[in-house]
Amino acid sequence: MKSLLNKEIEDIRQQLWNMSDHLYGNPELGDQEFRSMELLVDFLKKHHFNVETGIVNRPTAFKAEFKSGKPGPTIAYLAEYDALPGVGHGCGHNMIGTMSVGAGVALSKLVNELGGTVVVLGTPAEETNGAKVPMSEAGTFDDVDVAMILHPGDQSYESGDSLAMDAIQFSYAGKSSHAAASPEKGINALDSVIQLFNGINALREHLPTDVRIHGVIPEGGQAANVVPDKAVAQFYVRAKERSYLNEVVEKVKNIANGAALMTGATLEISNYELSYDDMVTNNALSQAFTTNLKATSAHTVHPKKLSYGSIDMGNVSQVVPAIHPYIGLNEPGLIAHTTEFADKTITEEGHQVLANGALALAKTGYDVLTNSDLLKEIQTEFNHSK
Repeated sequence: MKSLLNKEIEDIRQQLWNMSDHLYGNPELGDQEFRSMELLVDFLKKHHFNVETGIVNRPTAFKAEFKSGKPGPTIAYLAEYDALPGVGHGCGHNMIGTMSVGAGVALSKLVNELGGTVVVLGTPAEETNGAKVPMSEAGTFDDVDVAMILHPGDQSYESGDSLAMDAIQFSYAGKSSHAAASPEKGINALDSVIQLFNGINALREHLPTDVRIHGVIPEGGQAANVVPDKAVAQFYVRAKERSYLNEVVEKVKNIANGAALMTGATLEISNYELSYDDMVTNNALSQAFTTNLKATSAHTVHPKKLSYGSIDMGNVSQVVPAIHPYIGLNEPGLIAHTTEFADKTITEEGHQVLANGALALAKTGYDVLTNSDLLKEIQTEFNHSK
C-alpha cells in the first residue's frame, strides 16, 4: 500500500511545481505572506482538508487537518513560505511549503483506510520572528505524534542540530549637549554601546566554541557635534543548548549594565525577536526519513552537518518528536540566501527534488502510521531526551 504514494505524488506533481514556481515569482516577507498562504490553503481545501487561518494570532499562519475518523497517530508537516529581502526565496521556502503540502495531500489519500490524522501547519516568518515559537507555547502540537519539515540545501543531509538563540536589544538613554562647547553637560549613550561591544569581545575568550555573539548598532547618534542621547545595539546570542545560553545571556546583560554605569546612561533591555530553542533531532524518526529519501533519490544522504544557525523548529523539537533534514539540489557549494539558490529551485532538477522530497516525507508519515514499534521507539527516545 505504501507504493500507492508514488502515484499520489505523480498525480499532483505538476501542481506542486506550479505552486513552487508561483511562490518563487511572488515572494512575500515574513508575516506578510497573504497570497502565499492563500495559494497553499486553497490547494489543501480542494483535497478536503479542514483549514483554520490566523492561528496563534498570526494572520498568515494556518492549520489544515484531514481526519480519517479512525484511531491512529497524528502526522504534522510544517510549511514555510516567507521570503528574504532582496533575494526572494533564496532559502528555498517556496519548496519547503510545497513539499509539506504535497506530502500531506498524498498521505491523506491513504489515511481513511490506515487510520490517523494528517496535519499541515503553515508557519510564517521563519527568517525573522518564527511562528513555530508561539505554536509550541500555545499547545498546537499537543495532539501531534511527530512533526516533520524538509529544507533544500546544496546536498542532502540527515537531520541535525541548531543553536538556541536570543535576540536582545540594548537601548541606552543619555543626555544631549554640544560635543565641543559643553561636552561636560552631556551623557554619551553611544559610549555605552561601544563599551558594551568591548565587554562582549573580552567575554568571548572565556566562552566555548559553540557560542556565537554578533551585533549591530542601528542607532548611534545623528551628528558628530551633538552628544548622542540615544544609542541602540542589537545582538544575536547563540549557544548549543538553551540552559547554557541562559547563562551566557546573563553575563552579556551584566556587561550591558556595567557599560551604563561607566557612562551614566540608563539602560533598557528587551527582546526584539522571538527566542529560538536548540534543535533536538529525534533519531528514530530521522532514520526512517533517511531510509525513505535514499529509496526515493539516487543522491547521497550525508551525515548531519555542523550548524551554527538557529531555527524555530528547535522550539517544536522541545515539545514533540521532530526532524529537520536537508534535501540536496545537487550542486555542492551552492550557498543559501542568494539569488542563485532561489533560481535553482525552479529548474528541472529543482522540480524533481521537490517531488522526491514530498514523496519521502509522505512515506515516512506512512511508516509512523503503520509501524507501532517505530512510533514507540520515537516516543521512548523523545521522553528520554527531556
